[in-house]
Amino acid sequence: MSRVAVRAMTAEDWPAVERIYSDGIATGHATFEPSPPASWEAFIESKHPELRLVAVVDGMIAGWAAASPVSGRAVYRGVVEHSVYVSPAAQGQRVGTALLAELIAVAEEVGIWTIQSSIFPENKGSLRLHQRLGFRQVGTRERIARMTYGPVAGEWRDTILVERRRVSD
Repeated sequence: MSRVAVRAMTAEDWPAVERIYSDGIATGHATFEPSPPASWEAFIESKHPELRLVAVVDGMIAGWAAASPVSGRAVYRGVVEHSVYVSPAAQGQRVGTALLAELIAVAEEVGIWTIQSSIFPENKGSLRLHQRLGFRQVGTRERIARMTYGPVAGEWRDTILVERRRVSD
């Protein structure tokens, strides 16, 4: 198994990040978004600048993680919603674990106290990953939104809300 290195995401990484994002979208179990943002600038617009990471395996970008503030209100300044995407070719190689572990570490360094995400119940691998790294299931958001693309376009989907609180608080 190759070593996974995690580093800050840069604009030069966008083509690989976009490709991995598209692969995740194609599964129908990663996001409600029908396509990646149109550009690097659109992608980073809502992302926390220090919480954009890529995983590199054998010189190739194998996955990415990023987080966005959940609100502009000051009382929620330490709460982010995150995403983790792994290239199909790199799944099962601990890329997701390395990305999420580093995202947690950096988030705590910059004062984030809650990291959350909404995961489709069908995405069992993501649910297991989050549980292994200390996330708890808060609950199921039933019929929270409709899919707008793919073979299940128009269908209502559930998501499972997971969160991890900073240990030191």
